[in-house]
This record gives sequence, structure tokens and C-alpha cells, in this order.
Amino acid sequence: EEVARVLACGKTPAGSHRPVMVEEVLAVLAPQAREIAVDCTLGYGGHACAIMSHLLPDGHLLGLDVDPIELPRTEARLRALGFGADVFSAHRSNFAGLPGILQSSGYGGADMILVDLGVSSMQLDDPTRGFSLKEEGPLDMRMNPRRGQTAAALVAKARPGELASCFAENADEPQSAMLGATLAGKTFATTGSLAAAIRNALPAGDEEERQKIVRRVFQALRIAVNDEFSALEMLLRFLPDCLNPGGRVAILTFHSGEDRRVKKTFQADAREGRYAAVAPDVVRAGPEERYANPRSASAKLRWARR
Repeated sequence: EEVARVLACGKTPAGSHRPVMVEEVLAVLAPQAREIAVDCTLGYGGHACAIMSHLLPDGHLLGLDVDPIELPRTEARLRALGFGADVFSAHRSNFAGLPGILQSSGYGGADMILVDLGVSSMQLDDPTRGFSLKEEGPLDMRMNPRRGQTAAALVAKARPGELASCFAENADEPQSAMLGATLAGKTFATTGSLAAAIRNALPAGDEEERQKIVRRVFQALRIAVNDEFSALEMLLRFLPDCLNPGGRVAILTFHSGEDRRVKKTFQADAREGRYAAVAPDVVRAGPEERYANPRSASAKLRWARR
């Protein structure tokens, strides 16, 4: 049965659901039988599946995800692969809820924690969620569509300076002032209408660069809508206390704002003795993975050990 589960994890997920840097994550976390693991951003379950295959027998993985739509689907998918309640439990929460979930599950700490800060492939592939530029959809972008304001509401209510700061701080966008002045207070019901307005505000030129600017604006709005930096900073503050002695944490980031926060916090915590060791530099995906899985090209992996 264990062999079958390992083979199943090797085959799934595939295509757009392929997890990023699986081998590098496994090398950093080094999961072993009987250990307790946490996947703070369960998503499609690809990383969790790979990790759980190494926890057998008698290990356990707690999978967290704030998305009330995708979490039940991923739980069902992992159950179908043979991961029962003995080895896997699903928890609807963002990673700020990690300490409480560990406590309520009867664990004093975890032996390894994974945080993948990329948007899940299921959210990107579903145009009704408003994350992707590939297909027209409502300008929503909420990880939990049952709470908070949409990206459309944020833009409509924002002043030019507020929106410019959002673009600059969340995406390092050089055109932030101009775009903030152009877009603030406007009503955009769909992803396509916002993308068109961004392009219309830009001078004619390199189409690839224009597309990058559109993606950066979408990224900045998604971060603001979900208050992602505040949640990340909260997680980084209590992460060392959630690890058992010798415990490992791996964090995958996908843009500079995330990576800066992880790097600075890891280094500060190491100086204060909260970590015994931290990554001297980022780990990047190899050329073969970057070719096969373009999402991995922007991924940066940092690790720390208690």
C-alpha cells in the first residue's frame, strides 16, 4: 500500500497543477517516518503528497488552506490516493492560524513546515475567481470568496496615492504613480476590462514589457485584497516557536516583496538564536524544471532550522 501511494504521488499532479521545486523542498525538509509535518498552503496537494510518502509509518501531515472551495476537493483527492485520517488532516485556515491548529491537534510542535506563497493552480485556472489574465472573469481575487472586499471594490474606493503605493510596495512597479492616477476610483467589473485599461494607459512599445506591467498590477491587487504581507509577517514571527528542536521550515516565494521579508526575518531570528541555521542564499529551480514548468522560473526557496 505504501509503494502504491508513493507511485501515485510521483504521477500526480501533472500539467498546470505540477508543484514547484519538489525535489528541492524534500531535500531541505528531509521528511522521515513518524515525523509531524505542516503544509501551510495546501493548494492542489502536490507538495503534501510528496512529503506524506516519506512520513510513513506513523507520521502525520496537517494541511492548511483558507480557500473554502478548493480545500474539500484537495482533501478528497488525497483521500482517494490512500492518505487516511491517520496520516493526513485538512484544516480551513490561513497560516496565521497555525499555532492554534497545532495545539488543538495535540502537537507541541512540528518537525517540518512548508509554506508555498504562490497562487494555487486551481485558483488561476478558474476564471470565476478573477486571478488570471487567460480568461475573462469577475475582478475578485479573494482567496476566501466569502470574506473581504473584491479587487474591483478596492480599486473603486482607492485614492490615486493609495493605489500608487499598493503597486509600488506590492509589486515594485515603476509606473505606479501614473497607473494609480489612471485607475483609482474607476469601476472595473472584469479582469479583462482592468487589463485593457492598464494597457491603454501605457505608451506603445514592447508588448512583452506591457504584459509584465499588467501582471504586476494584478499581483499587487491580489496581495492587497488578501492582506498577504501582514499574514506572512505574522507567520514569520511565530514560526520558530511552532517547530520542534531540530525542526525545519521551507518557504517558497515568487516575488521580491515576499523574499525580502523572509530573508530579513530568517537572518534576524538566526542572530537572536531562534534558528540554529538559515539558508545562506536562495535555492532556485534547475534548468530542466524551468523549461518544463514555467511557474518555477520565479520561485525562490529559503530554509531555516531550529
